[in-house]
Amino acid sequence: MASKISTLVSTKWLFEQISQGMKNLCVVDSSWYLRSAKRNPFEEYKQKHIPGAFFYDLAANCDKTSAYPHTIQSPDAFSKSIGKLGVSSDTHVVVYDASDKAGFFSAPRLWWLLKFFGHKQVSILNGGFVKWVSDGYDVTDEIPEVNEAQFVAKFHPEKLKSFDDMMSNIKEQKYQVMDARSKGRFDGTSPEPRADIKPGHMANSINMPYSTIIDIENKLFRSPDEIKKIFEEKGIDLSKPLTATCGSGISACILILGAHLAGKDDIFLFDGSWVEFFLRAKPEDIHSIIH
Repeated sequence: MASKISTLVSTKWLFEQISQGMKNLCVVDSSWYLRSAKRNPFEEYKQKHIPGAFFYDLAANCDKTSAYPHTIQSPDAFSKSIGKLGVSSDTHVVVYDASDKAGFFSAPRLWWLLKFFGHKQVSILNGGFVKWVSDGYDVTDEIPEVNEAQFVAKFHPEKLKSFDDMMSNIKEQKYQVMDARSKGRFDGTSPEPRADIKPGHMANSINMPYSTIIDIENKLFRSPDEIKKIFEEKGIDLSKPLTATCGSGISACILILGAHLAGKDDIFLFDGSWVEFFLRAKPEDIHSIIH
């Protein structure tokens, strides 16, 4: 069954599955936004969402003992948080978010988390909630009842890179590092969304804003061939080791998803991303074009 699961599903496909009462389907709104967006994802979900969809709070479901935002939960904690939505080992999860800029922002994070914890039957709604609405499909404010399920997460730490790994790699350069943040934040010319964090980047990293692999006009992921070409133009070799980073581990997952669509699955994530690096690195390890 897992082999038949498409990474991206269309609004038409999802509408048909919901209409036909597809068994073992769980649709999840995992919207999350930067503070500057001034949006409350759960309040928006309560007002309107795809019929039958549940809400997964990425901000709440993280390791609260960590000094950094969005740090991955323990396997037990993730099992409980996702099991509360009725997700079990045989559930096909379709995730989406309501980002109006690109159709994607936080949904790839939940896609990645599910994959990280061993769940293979997960897809992303191509175009997200914005496309669902623009295609004329119904929305609702009715929150569905949940039949909680048992989810058993399997921890895969080998898919992560730590701060120490990233520091060592600056000298050793054993793997490429791609940064999903905007050019301004990467260069140091635009502010970070968190007041205590200054912009910039780590040495030898490659700036690849997540929007580059998305057809912004149509709110859809670009084709695998287009994505491969974009990686190549950025100087990223998909045949070699690769790590993704961003501000706090959210948009990096868009690049991981893009590389997956292009045929590369062995990608690492620096989960603490720029927030952790900035807070822990020495000043001389913070690079920008303005100093």
